[in-house]
Formats: sequence, C-alpha cells, structure tokens
Amino acid sequence: MIALTEELKEQLYRLEEDLWRAETRYNRAEMDKCFAPDFFEFGRSGRTYTRDELLRAAGETGEIPVRLPLPNFKITAIDENSVLVTYLSELTRHGTTERANRASLWTKTNDQWQLRFNQGTPCP
Repeated sequence: MIALTEELKEQLYRLEEDLWRAETRYNRAEMDKCFAPDFFEFGRSGRTYTRDELLRAAGETGEIPVRLPLPNFKITAIDENSVLVTYLSELTRHGTTERANRASLWTKTNDQWQLRFNQGTPCP
C-alpha cells in the first residue's frame, strides 16, 4: 500500500484542483499529461466522456465557477500505484449551485500521476 505522506496528499490535491482551474483545464498539453490513455468520465449529467472529448474541450476558455478549496476532500490508498480521491464539487452558474459527489482514480506510472477515471454523482 502506498504511504499517504503529507507531500503526496498535497500533490494529489493540486492535481485534482488543477482540473477546476481554467489555466490548467483549458491547457491541452497539461490535460494530455494528466489524462491516462484509457481515461473516461461519468459526468454529473450522466453522460460518458472520453479522453479525446475532454482534450478537445481543453481548447475552451472562460472561468470555472467552482468552490475552492474542494470540500470533503479525501484520499484512499488502493495499492502501491493507485489512489481514490473523493470530494464534493460545487459549481454556481446563473445563481444556481450544482453539487456532485466526485470520485477520481489516479495511478502512478513512470513517476507521474495520471487520472484514469472520474465520476460525478449529483447530490441535493
């Protein structure tokens, strides 16, 4: 089991938070490094997103109206090279806040963490 040191926890938090920051989320090169080759996502909407779809969206611009720091952030070690990150996302658009429980599976390959899977489940 991987040791969840404070340094590793901070690194994983930064990686997850970068997905919610426009300067990294809309940077195709950054997202290309971030997403594992077999990455996919079950979005809050229920839609499935592929790696290629999200990389195409990396060319967008604009603000991401998310609450930071990410609430209820937890990291669970899965094995020597995998962790499960969970948290609550809160996005406010047009006066309405959308909340979702999030789960991300990160794996370490060649000394680099990559996102393999993400799911957003709506919550009231």
